[in-house]
Amino acid sequence: MLGFVRKGLLAGSGLALCWIALAQTQPQPTPANDRVARFPAMSRAAEEKGLAEPFKGITTNGEAIKGLFPLRSTGVSTAPVRLAAEKFLGTLNEEQRRRTQFAVDDLEWRKWMNQSFYVRQGTGFKDMTESQREAAFALMRASLSARGMKLSRDIMKLNHTLGELNHDNFVEYGEWLYWITVMGTPSASEPWGWQLDGHHLIVNYFVLGDQVVMTPSFFGSEPTYAAAGKYRGTRVMKEEQDAGLAFMTALTPEQRKLATLRTDKPGNDNLTEAFKDNVVLDYAGVPARTLNASQQRQLLSLIGLYVHNMRDDQARVRIDEVNARMDDTYFAWIGGTEPESVFYYRIHSPLILIEFDHQKPANLRHLYPDVPYREHVHAVVRTPNGNDYGKDLLRQHYAAHPH
Repeated sequence: MLGFVRKGLLAGSGLALCWIALAQTQPQPTPANDRVARFPAMSRAAEEKGLAEPFKGITTNGEAIKGLFPLRSTGVSTAPVRLAAEKFLGTLNEEQRRRTQFAVDDLEWRKWMNQSFYVRQGTGFKDMTESQREAAFALMRASLSARGMKLSRDIMKLNHTLGELNHDNFVEYGEWLYWITVMGTPSASEPWGWQLDGHHLIVNYFVLGDQVVMTPSFFGSEPTYAAAGKYRGTRVMKEEQDAGLAFMTALTPEQRKLATLRTDKPGNDNLTEAFKDNVVLDYAGVPARTLNASQQRQLLSLIGLYVHNMRDDQARVRIDEVNARMDDTYFAWIGGTEPESVFYYRIHSPLILIEFDHQKPANLRHLYPDVPYREHVHAVVRTPNGNDYGKDLLRQHYAAHPH
């Protein structure tokens, strides 16, 4: 019966109604309220372990490369983002603002998690008025591209679908279980930023003058496609999935051999998700400098699918930076290369780290076997060598302008 429903889920056929029906008839898990009662202790434990070390950043050997992120003018105005943030803050009452706004160097930046149980700071969409919610969306629209905004909203919608598939459990899963915090005071010249944090969707957005750092960012979903329910037809991460596979299969046999770390994929493979700010990860896979011009363009296009989630003009600045270090970029692969294979890929350079992973069921284990599948995807984007959250820019700013 599970295979029958999976076919309906993946194909979006007339079996879709069975998808929801089966989910509702599965044995009831531990009551949601009982699980939620444990979430604060689980969150504190995650923070205690994940924040035990001061921030250093993703590195290849434990030491960040210096001089990669100079303070400079990009020529791209961040005024629309600043004005939208000011308007959002202006809609909050005193209590909401107290729990939403933090110092620009606050540890709150590092307190995010892609899992649903995490207890978050800030003001949640669920508790916002309509005008506050629209102001929050306006901040997102000012900061993200149309592509990034659609992806974010679709991930939020699919979190509602996940609730439908868990006996209408909207205590743990839902479209509005996402929180916004603001670090610092929106400014044309001083450092500040904002964060969106919730299940399968995290955006960290640091601003200094006209420079922007939008990492760590996390985009994912379970399921990746809604075959039925309120948001039937919604799908995410298919382009990132298909483009990754297309790039891998476009490599020569020798290049694929270099890129492949493993052909088996029994579990989850992402390495730099929540509370993994200081991972030491050496380069692996096929070096981009060994690719021909067409292959390098295809790799840059794959990178662009992630970078272009940020505002288009800022994304062009970022893509130019990444392209300038193409010879120092590596592509690695785990898993199969057949049309329906599950896999992991990683793009890694001194300036960017991207991980894409087909994961095992986490919140749909009552419907699917315990092996990676295409209906659960995690993707994370990092800025290695100490500039996640704009930390290296902030360090240089403080050195030049003591506060």
